[in-house]
Amino acid sequence: MRPSQEALDLLYAIGDELQDGPLTVGTMFRSPGLRTGSKIVAFLGSGDYLIVKLPKARAQELIAAGAAGPVTMGKRTMREWVEVPAAADPGATALQWTALTREALEYVRSLPG
Repeated sequence: MRPSQEALDLLYAIGDELQDGPLTVGTMFRSPGLRTGSKIVAFLGSGDYLIVKLPKARAQELIAAGAAGPVTMGKRTMREWVEVPAAADPGATALQWTALTREALEYVRSLPG
């Protein structure tokens, strides 16, 4: 299932809002997403999930709180990636996804290489 137009529009809006450096909207893993340089920050999963890269402890915190789910690629669960579903309220989704993408951007920019 492809992301909805609403999720795609929100991803572009988040990219515009966080445009304080080299942040590019493009395709990651055959899905629309955001990257800084060659590093992936976030992308849309099927069914209107935002998938973001966060520190392992933060990812575990969000999963434990029920605010996000783990991301599994193939048979491997990714330790620093979580999927966050769209909320019933589009405004709440925008706030949550923007905040988490901002966290992810800061984290990814702090990584070496």
